[in-house]
Amino acid sequence: MAASPASSASSGSSAAPGPSGSSAPVGPLPDRPRVTQLRLSAFAGHWRAVLRLGPLTVLAGPSGSGKTSALRAYDALARLGGGAQLGAVFPDPAACVPERARPDAQRRRGFRIGCTADGAAGPVHLDVAVQAEPELRIVGERLTVDGVVLLETALRDPGRRAVQAAWHTAGSAPVTRAPLPDDRLGTPLLPLRVAGKTDGQRRVLAAAEQMVVALRSAFACDPRPGRMREPVPTGSGRLLGGCDNLADVLWRTRAECGRRHAQFVAAVRAGCAGPVEDVLAEPVLGGVVRALLDRGDGVRTGLARLGYGELRYLALALVLFTGPGVLAVDPAGEVPAALQTLTVLADGFDRGLDVRQRAELLRLAVRMCDRGHIRLVAAVADASWVAGAVGQAGADGAGGVTVVHLKP
Repeated sequence: MAASPASSASSGSSAAPGPSGSSAPVGPLPDRPRVTQLRLSAFAGHWRAVLRLGPLTVLAGPSGSGKTSALRAYDALARLGGGAQLGAVFPDPAACVPERARPDAQRRRGFRIGCTADGAAGPVHLDVAVQAEPELRIVGERLTVDGVVLLETALRDPGRRAVQAAWHTAGSAPVTRAPLPDDRLGTPLLPLRVAGKTDGQRRVLAAAEQMVVALRSAFACDPRPGRMREPVPTGSGRLLGGCDNLADVLWRTRAECGRRHAQFVAAVRAGCAGPVEDVLAEPVLGGVVRALLDRGDGVRTGLARLGYGELRYLALALVLFTGPGVLAVDPAGEVPAALQTLTVLADGFDRGLDVRQRAELLRLAVRMCDRGHIRLVAAVADASWVAGAVGQAGADGAGGVTVVHLKP
């Protein structure tokens, strides 16, 4: 089914007093790269869909409206921006082709996605055309700023595993041409190919860097309570997308920053039944650790005893309180952390949560997104509760939630 998003602006929200006690939110830095638009020109059930993304975006719609596929497209762009190979990003490319797409004379079918990243270089637009059948390859890519095409690639010879690329030079020659591989995005490869000797080349590099930095720090998250209940081996201490290794991460983070952990415990207390004095992990026989709630009266409750909604709430709260150093993401290591923004892609954000839990979690997300270091794109079936939840977060007009309605 085709999904037609109706971008609606948001319910006004504001920043509640932050964990530090201050009510003054810290907004995003003006030059901090961030993805502000997702384009699904032809992807899965979407045709010519343009989704506006704010610091906190809620994708709302019934089953089959394309919420999960929109998150999948964003995650795919993020992984391609980090240099991943096309086959690793799209293991089942045929599923990304719109159902009604007809093959051409050469029996080729594909899909098109793109995004816009705002930052110091201005709005930078990236659009990618992917051939899914008969073989997976990138057949076109375009990077533009202010109507100027900075990079353009096209498949000229189907018999070669390369695309012909042309990038803006604005020197003695207006463009530079060279082949690029057809199984990787060209934009993250530009720093290896562009010398930066002319103003045009420097503009290309600035735009490419902004797009890559905006895309790379993305964390796709959908907690799986069934796997969170079991003890896990200690490992890297980096949280996986399913939050299966939550106990291992708590084992690490509880000792790293007491202030942040106290804020996390306060959030858990607001969303879980019964008293909560601490959230911790402890070693058990077999070289594994398990997570527990300390009830404060000598009783500790293992996660195996918590309900489905409590576990999802706890996991999503932990995600919002952490960052690229704790989550299993691939940030741009060559760029200072202060110039990067982590984007959390949360499918089924309210799945299994009761009315109180989803409101508390959304208010927490508003506070964290107001700080500017984290953005959230969350999928829910029905957003009718969103305005009421964020309306309780304060009245000074800061922050906000962008609600994008998708229709089957």
